Amino acid sequence: MKYIRMKYIRPWSILLALAGAGELHAQESGSIPVRSVPTLDLVRYAGRWYEVARFPNRFQAKCARETTADYTLLADGSIQVVNTCVRTDGSAIRAEGRAKLAHKRGSTSQLKVRFAPAFLSALPMVWGNYWVLDLTDDYS
Repeated sequence: MKYIRMKYIRPWSILLALAGAGELHAQESGSIPVRSVPTLDLVRYAGRWYEVARFPNRFQAKCARETTADYTLLADGSIQVVNTCVRTDGSAIRAEGRAKLAHKRGSTSQLKVRFAPAFLSALPMVWGNYWVLDLTDDYS
């Protein structure tokens, strides 16, 4: 797998893919509810993002380094998502999916993402929540 050297890096350490149903609420501990950014310019968001940190998760268990996410806006309004990483043995892992707005008239910072085959798109359980929680003004 080839990697293109970029002139600048847009880290996505501040971005978290949140799985679960509905809006997240504060627990009884008195913590503040999790909220996504009010709006997201999907044109500016499109491109390559580099992982600089992560919470342990099963779908990245074999990733050792060079984890990226590429977002491409498509003519039908959906977003192509391509996640890649390199294993410890140097081989690459690639997962291709699609994203869409979580709510047709809702915030652009709340998306639904699926990595299941397209013919399963009608099943709600193949779509996971993806919320952008924080972002710099210049999208860097």
